[in-house]
Amino acid sequence: MELHQKVIIPVARPQVWQSLNDPAVLQACLPGCESFEQSEANTFAMVVKAKVGPVKATFNGEMTLSEVNEPSSYTISGSGKGGVAGFAKGAAKVQLEEVDDTTTAMSYSVSASVGGKLAQIGSRLVTGAARKMADDFFCEFVRHVSGDPAMEVHIESVEP
Repeated sequence: MELHQKVIIPVARPQVWQSLNDPAVLQACLPGCESFEQSEANTFAMVVKAKVGPVKATFNGEMTLSEVNEPSSYTISGSGKGGVAGFAKGAAKVQLEEVDDTTTAMSYSVSASVGGKLAQIGSRLVTGAARKMADDFFCEFVRHVSGDPAMEVHIESVEP
C-alpha cells in the first residue's frame, strides 16, 4: 500500500518540526496508541490497538527516525507484531516546506505492508484501514499543532 499526500498547516515550520519530534504529541495523534515512549535516540517503543476488517489486535512495535534533516524532513520507519493477527511494517517520508512565516506545507509518502492473518483478509481492507489510519493521524496532528480541535483539515493526494 502506498499513499502520497499533502496538507497545509497554519503554524510556523519550527513549531511543526518540534511537534513531529514530541512523543507525547505523536501518541496523542496516533489512533489507538496506548503508549509511545522514547527507547533511545530517534527510536520509540509503542503499543497500538487496531482493527482491520474483522481482525482486532494489539501491536507491540518500534518506530525509528532516520534521514533526519532538521527542520525540513525525515523518514519514520516502524514495525509491529500483533500476535495471531500477524505483523505490520511501514515507513513514511515526511517533508516540511515553509509557505510563509505562519504556514507550513507538510508532504508525506507512506508505504506499508502486512503479513499473517492481516494479509489473508484482502488488500482492499488493509489498504482502506491503512489510509484511514494515516488520514486520522495527520488530521489529528494538524488540529493538535494548530490548537484548533474543530479545524477542518483538507488532505490532498499528490503524485509521487
